[in-house]
Amino acid sequence: MKRFSLTATLFAGVLVGASLTAQAHGVGEVVTPNFEHAIPNIPGKSLVAVEVDYAPGAQSPSHVHAQSAFIYAYVVSGAIESQVDDGPKQVFKAGESWYENPGARHTVSRNASKTAPAKLLAVFIVDSDDKALTTPVAHAGEQ
Repeated sequence: MKRFSLTATLFAGVLVGASLTAQAHGVGEVVTPNFEHAIPNIPGKSLVAVEVDYAPGAQSPSHVHAQSAFIYAYVVSGAIESQVDDGPKQVFKAGESWYENPGARHTVSRNASKTAPAKLLAVFIVDSDDKALTTPVAHAGEQ
């Protein structure tokens, strides 16, 4: 009985955490936690990885990440169009990657294809206390 209660409690916690993560993202985009662990030799820092699955034509809203986050992004499959801060829009194909410095604004993040899905692995080095990894922000001129 205790085992079922603990399992049910853990499962409910995972569902709540997954729903909170999904709320900060766009339609046609599914964010799945992949890995999270404190970095033992860097007190107060954690390594967090999430998979971002984009349906054909799907995109993320313009966003910023936790102010402490250094991010490595790797395209697992398909192609992702990305723009960070005022840099150029670039299309990254499967096997290619980029990084985002702490405080960077991710103005464009979308599936470059209207017909095929795409998948991205985002790896964060972040303050362990930072739980909101992504916060949507409006483009200049948007309300």
